[in-house]
Amino acid sequence: MLEIKNLTVSYGAISALHGISLSVPAGGIVTLIGSNGAGKTTTLKTISGLLKPKSGEIFYDGKNIAGLPPHEIVKLGLSHVPEGRMIFANLTVRENLQMGAYLVRDKKIANRELESVFAAFPRLQERAQQIAGTLSGGEQQMLAIGRALMSQPKFLMLDEPSLGLAPLLVKTIFEKIVEINRERGLTILLVEQNANRALEISGFGYVLETGKITLSGTSASLRQNPQVKSAYLGGQ
Repeated sequence: MLEIKNLTVSYGAISALHGISLSVPAGGIVTLIGSNGAGKTTTLKTISGLLKPKSGEIFYDGKNIAGLPPHEIVKLGLSHVPEGRMIFANLTVRENLQMGAYLVRDKKIANRELESVFAAFPRLQERAQQIAGTLSGGEQQMLAIGRALMSQPKFLMLDEPSLGLAPLLVKTIFEKIVEINRERGLTILLVEQNANRALEISGFGYVLETGKITLSGTSASLRQNPQVKSAYLGGQ
């Protein structure tokens, strides 16, 4: 469904990605793990059009989307949940979700999606009129995911969904990711520093180090890889 070929991205004179290639099959969950500064967020921002690649190709459903503006990419069915959640702190939960449906012109469809998000995240329905900035970190993450789902995506990118959350909430968020994948048939590209959790729920993974893909394989094989164990799984 998504295929990246020889993608190079720079911030001015500093090269952030050095010709990486990866693919995400339709209906699957693929994870991208790596340390801080490895280029994981840069990869997602480039796919979603927030950054322009220096070279390389990004194919989505057979179409090269490299360099398209973000709103055009959202129209094609790709949604991006950014690192740090980036909710609209001064708007209510409901208003945040409605912002996610800004490209959905049919109000009936938008309302249906809203009910679907509330069904997936009952806590958001309970807090529908609450100012989003007053939510807990876990609730804000649910809101960020829910907002992305409002655009009726076929492909969902998640950047560090467990960042800053208590262990119990991390478990809940990862359960929701699996649920969304299974029940909605959404293809998911997951960027996550909690490598053990990410590899538990994904089918395939890539290891990104200093802008280069250094390892790839089934998630099960990566969990058994001595290098991955030592660097990302606490030596488990």
